[in-house]
Amino acid sequence: MFGSLPRSAKALLCVRVLNQLGAYALAFLAVLAGPDLAAVTLAVFGAAALISRWAGGLLLDRLPPRTIIAVGLASTGAALFVLAAARSPAETVVAVALVGLAFELYEPASQELLARVTGGEQRQDAYALLGTSLVAAGAAGGLLAAVLLPLGVRWLMAVDGLTCVAAGVVALVFLNPDGAAHRPKLREGRWRPPARLMRLTVAGTAFAYGYLAVLMFMPFLLLQRGAPPWLPGLALTGSALLTPLAARLTRRPVNALSHTTVLAAGTALLGGLALVMVLCEGVAITVAAYLAWVAVNSVLLGRWQAMIADSAPPADRPRWFAFHGSSWGVAQPAVPAVVAVAAGGAGGTGPAAFLTAALAFLAVPLLLTVAPGHTRR
Repeated sequence: MFGSLPRSAKALLCVRVLNQLGAYALAFLAVLAGPDLAAVTLAVFGAAALISRWAGGLLLDRLPPRTIIAVGLASTGAALFVLAAARSPAETVVAVALVGLAFELYEPASQELLARVTGGEQRQDAYALLGTSLVAAGAAGGLLAAVLLPLGVRWLMAVDGLTCVAAGVVALVFLNPDGAAHRPKLREGRWRPPARLMRLTVAGTAFAYGYLAVLMFMPFLLLQRGAPPWLPGLALTGSALLTPLAARLTRRPVNALSHTTVLAAGTALLGGLALVMVLCEGVAITVAAYLAWVAVNSVLLGRWQAMIADSAPPADRPRWFAFHGSSWGVAQPAVPAVVAVAAGGAGGTGPAAFLTAALAFLAVPLLLTVAPGHTRR
């Protein structure tokens, strides 16, 4: 699958994998900030990251993807160096804001570049391969974090900054200067998200909520149910190994179906498996249901991006990517807030996370298929 991709797509995958090796550092933002500053720091980062994603989409009106990807990665690396050097609370908050403002600049450009250089089944393969590659790189990055953490959290930020700068240099050297032979004509006038994009973004937000709730609270749920301390890490490693295997085995039969069909059926299965993890309290069945959830989710990797790429008018595609991608920025702060509210009625934090995740997943098929005028591909 990798060998059949255009040169720019291969180069972009290498850039993103290199960057992902250090992306573990952001999981330690709260640790670096400390308990008194953690909530403010995470809120500032979330707001800044949303702004940066929108800025990345708007910049594509004037600049080629390669330039935005390289500048975004280099800026993120520089901001992480500033964060590693920050000492006072004010310096830390400002540095986190700088990281957030650079953090998502390259995301719409990455998705737009893949959309420009691929089409049809190859486009879905490219987005799926990007997703599986990032999962694998994240697993390797976790091992790197385990080695560096004893040296201090600031080392994590510094090494993450180094991988960002290195990825930016690789992007500048190896990506096509224009991103594609056929660059879409810029749209003139004021842009507003159409109803179809709004509906897909609401569906994407529900999916993002469910995904993040499972990801954030799986280790907590296992430990709450009496699992040994080493089991959550082993389960996460197993999921990283299972993802590319499941995606490869299901590639041909799944690619014959429409994006809407795959996403609707897949999210229904994800919702059912999340319910299994709520109702069945044994550690073994929880792990088995989680690995089944990972296998189903691997089939969906890249499917949202491919659907947006196929649905959007070429001139509007960067803004479609930016608008739809903001669903993750909305879902991320919503997960802990909703789980905290639901914990009392659901029997605890862990069950609340998975129950609300199940409801969010089960809402996705309705949002994709019930509303009139939905897109089929």
